[in-house]
Amino acid sequence: MKHFFIALIVATTFPTAVFAGVSKVSWQAPDKFTDIRPGNENRDAFQKRLMSDFEAMFADLAKKLPDDNQLEVNITDIDLAGDVNAGYSMASRDIRIVKDLYSPSMRFTYTLKNQKGDLLASGTEQLRDMGFMAKTKSLVSNSGFPYEERMLRDWFDAQQKKKIFPTR
Repeated sequence: MKHFFIALIVATTFPTAVFAGVSKVSWQAPDKFTDIRPGNENRDAFQKRLMSDFEAMFADLAKKLPDDNQLEVNITDIDLAGDVNAGYSMASRDIRIVKDLYSPSMRFTYTLKNQKGDLLASGTEQLRDMGFMAKTKSLVSNSGFPYEERMLRDWFDAQQKKKIFPTR
């Protein structure tokens, strides 16, 4: 009976595996990116949060891939929506002004492999969403970068629609 309870505790403590694609994100010289400047927070904390949010975005996108597919992304540049403007600073802190003039953009390379390690797709992308303020799509986002997240979702969905990326 004791072994039964131990097995029951172990089974309920560790969640069952969810099979889906996975992602791996690397960063090439983020200090040289076009614009990942913080508005009203510490630069190091902002960069850490930005990297964590973008890694989570790619992890969410990879869940749309078949089991055991791996999406590897090397981010080479980011230009966040808006612009940090010292002229509008509050209490000695800069703020990010988001206008349609300052569209989000991103450059990265990617590879997509199946569970055997076979290359399914690869490429270099240079995304820019010039109409990011005019879109009627919802900006539901858990990240602090909703415009960039929507741009990545649109790109990923287009890859699947064109059958470049497989679907679940």
